Amino acid sequence: MDDKWNYMCIAIAISLLMILICAMAAYGVYKQHAAWIIPFFCYQIFDFALNTLVAFTVLVYPNSIQEYIQLHPNFPYRDDVMSVNPTCLVLIILLFISIILTFKGYLISCVWNCYEYVNGRNSSDVLVYVTSNDNTVLLPLYDDATVNGAAKEAPPPYVSA
Repeated sequence: MDDKWNYMCIAIAISLLMILICAMAAYGVYKQHAAWIIPFFCYQIFDFALNTLVAFTVLVYPNSIQEYIQLHPNFPYRDDVMSVNPTCLVLIILLFISIILTFKGYLISCVWNCYEYVNGRNSSDVLVYVTSNDNTVLLPLYDDATVNGAAKEAPPPYVSA
């Protein structure tokens, strides 16, 4: 009973930490503070690395899958999984893990793009047009904006097909 209590306390602590990291990322995006997004990004990189290690473990030790299933008698569909060819089982699991890794990589890319957007929005390199109620910024006329406004040609006439 004592081990279950310890495991439950660790699980609760990790869950609270994850809630804190996700809340920090949401707050950072909402308030446009790029530094608050970094812990969530680091967590995603760490999670991706752990899942990659799982994929390599499955690839290097293919028999460990069936050994794991034999050690756990309450594993769902245990008999069905044990009857599958071990090579086929490894390929199915590697395909599943590669799909998950691809999705996690996409999510990492999304968080990085969000970080760059928020970080770029706060820098002076990005041009931001601000309008207020008092002054409205109007775009210049086309003739004024073109470099050579006098040498314009008329568009070609419309010809119906």
